[in-house]
Amino acid sequence: MIRAIVCGVAGRMGGRIIAMIHEARDFTLVGAVERPSSPSIGQDAGEMAGIGKLGVPVISDLGAVVSEGQVVIDFTAPQATMTHLAVAAQAKVPIVVGTTGFSTADLSRIKQLGSAVPCVLSPNMSIGVNLLFKVLAEVASVLGEEYDVEIVETHHRLKKDAPSGTALKMAQVIAETLGRELDKVVVYGRKGMVGARGKEEIAIHALRAGDVVGEHTVIFDGMGERIEVTHRAHSRDNFARGALRAARWVIGRPPGLYDMQDVLGLKERT
Repeated sequence: MIRAIVCGVAGRMGGRIIAMIHEARDFTLVGAVERPSSPSIGQDAGEMAGIGKLGVPVISDLGAVVSEGQVVIDFTAPQATMTHLAVAAQAKVPIVVGTTGFSTADLSRIKQLGSAVPCVLSPNMSIGVNLLFKVLAEVASVLGEEYDVEIVETHHRLKKDAPSGTALKMAQVIAETLGRELDKVVVYGRKGMVGARGKEEIAIHALRAGDVVGEHTVIFDGMGERIEVTHRAHSRDNFARGALRAARWVIGRPPGLYDMQDVLGLKERT
């Protein structure tokens, strides 16, 4: 049995990951972590997830249980994730991170910590979305420079970061394929007299409404035709299943920073 620790158990994703761990035949939950100010501290993690008592209390310190686990799964917030990653790295316990909204400095630090412990970092754990990353690179490669690229993402009203990490990853994949530096060509929405659209622009538009789990549409618009590629998440369970797949994969790997493309074997082999 894989001994898993989940950070962010009071969140939407944390609860679904605990439920999926409970359903899986090869996982057992040995630790549940939340921020110190959370009212969930001391409660049973299983009861919080709506699956019944598991005998695993919610605590505020990953360091108190990290040695009991074989893998840490973290869906929290950037500041909390950075703390948890440092704890996991010191304990040499592999970690799977689905948090988004990291700063450039955070990503640099994550890369450093990844040299000490195997870490799967992905803005989206969905198998379908990660397959889509590969498809988008192929589409952009074939269409080339003559098609304008626009990305529209929609999430629930409570999502804190914008645009989504998934939309940014999509833009990055397309920019790299087209030989562009994303920071120089990305546009986040438009307002006012912005002038004609730049030929190399890659625009991202973020919508926040209701309880939408996640929708992403990439538009390739050329003269006389438009291609739209869309992924819609109907529930958070597909993200949770992807996180467990990553957790199975990362155990026993050498230290390094990985992503879901590695987990799914979608990267080009050299």
